[in-house]
Order: sequence, then C-alpha cells, then structure tokens
Amino acid sequence: MKNLHLLLVEDNEGDVLLTKEALLSGKAVNQISVVRDGKAAIDYLTLEDASQNNTLPDLILLDINLPKKSGHQVLQFIKNTEYLKQIPVIMLTTSSSETDVELAYKNYVNCFITKPVDVQEFMHAVREIENFWMNIVTLPE
Repeated sequence: MKNLHLLLVEDNEGDVLLTKEALLSGKAVNQISVVRDGKAAIDYLTLEDASQNNTLPDLILLDINLPKKSGHQVLQFIKNTEYLKQIPVIMLTTSSSETDVELAYKNYVNCFITKPVDVQEFMHAVREIENFWMNIVTLPE
C-alpha cells in the first residue's frame, strides 16, 4: 500500500487537530498538509507552490465555510485546472444545506460529508474516509 499525501483545507483548529489525530492513527496517510483559508489553498495548489512543496496531494479534504475564498470557489479552481482536476475532493463541512450539496456536486466534488457534531462520530467518519479513499479506491499516481 502506497503512503499518501492529504491536503486538509480547514480553518477550525479543533477540527484540524481531530482530523489529524484520526488520520495519523491509521497507516495510509503519511503526509498531511494544512491550509486554513481558501486563498491559501489555491496558492498551495498552484504549480509554483506545488513544486516548492514537492508534490501535489493525492486527496483533498475541503471545508465550505472558509475565510478569503469559500470551499466552493476552491473546488471550482481545482476542477477547472487541468493538472488538478483528477485529485479527489471531499467536502467535509458543517453544512447540510441542500444548496451547498447541489453546488458541490455541480462542481464535481467526489463526495460531500456533513461533519458529525459528536467527537467520536467525527473521528469515526474521518477514519472511514481514510479507509475508503486510501485502502479501497485506486487513485492515480
């Protein structure tokens, strides 16, 4: 099994810590990069920045409610950029709005998950994301 690089786009420090804890307790993710706003995510994913960071991520966990640029704007950038559009993007957000769900899928999100409020359920959801996307799905090299 290949070790994977995950980009977490999240502004809530508590969710960053919980997500990292859940992912690092598994064995599939060996690098987690964190950016805390939408503009920083786009900057991180530009070719110039990506070459400084050595690699593009294999998977992106993206919140919707971000400062500077929304998760929807980041998703549009990713899916409209030739060298990024094959990277799976998972919306992991507090929103359960039908409008947010529809807009995310309209812009080619790979899946939409509403964050559970309970800490243990949140950790379980993140571990299931890891299990599915890292152990079951075949991702491009």
